[in-house]
Amino acid sequence: MIWQLNIILADIKIQHTVFALPFAVISAFLAAGGMPEVETLFWIVVAMFGARSAAMAFNRIVDASYDRANPRTRERALPAGRIGIGAYAAFLVASSLLLVGASAMLNRLALYLSPLALFIVFFYSLTKRFTSFSHVFLGLAISAAPVGAWVAVREEISFVSLVLGAAVVFWLVGFDIIYACLDVEADERNDLHSIPRRFGVARALKLAAAAHAVMVAFLLLLAALAPVGAVYLAGVAVVAALLAYEHSLISHRDLSKVNIAFFNVNGLISLAFMIFVVADTLWA
Repeated sequence: MIWQLNIILADIKIQHTVFALPFAVISAFLAAGGMPEVETLFWIVVAMFGARSAAMAFNRIVDASYDRANPRTRERALPAGRIGIGAYAAFLVASSLLLVGASAMLNRLALYLSPLALFIVFFYSLTKRFTSFSHVFLGLAISAAPVGAWVAVREEISFVSLVLGAAVVFWLVGFDIIYACLDVEADERNDLHSIPRRFGVARALKLAAAAHAVMVAFLLLLAALAPVGAVYLAGVAVVAALLAYEHSLISHRDLSKVNIAFFNVNGLISLAFMIFVVADTLWA
């Protein structure tokens, strides 16, 4: 049992929770106007772990045949035969229940919205079968993190949380387009859709840069809506600089640094921005 769990956690890259979790923490601090209750933060983290784990397990199950046909993904646990689909299905159910249980510990609205959150994160994995804009659906799935964290603290969906969620949508759209550039040939063979496949890598990278510009614009809009100060704006400047650095690493002629741009830089973006926002709310 333990070895199966270890295989699954490695396969879904549990460490990549770092992309969405900091934005949930950011939203929680903004909603609380400072430090949220420790118990609330704990259950937000548990809910995030459950939601992402369920989403990734569903993705690995429904995409197993496509992963087997893609040189980049054929060594994942299911296509490589290191684990059976039954173990993955059990993990999927357990992770889903973990999200629902954590939501119940937060408040009634969070509990009521948890099935919708699961539907959204599951649906993304199906979208690349019929639309080139599957990146947008991934962004919507990840944007549930800040919106849900706001619900956890205030038991409401506010315009501020939606603006932060919109920033997350465009952030994800941008860097998922970049990552999808690696799979253009495999997507063509398997009749899967993406912006790089539809528009070509060069135009896709321009669209990714435009999406990241929109993300920064939403973060600036948030500054006009929420009681944040100079430290927050410094954080937005850091995010903009890191996004510019991300795009400087890649071009349509050289995608060799996509993994650095995707994993390292975006992980740094979310963590750094969280630190700035938390400092700003506590400073106030």
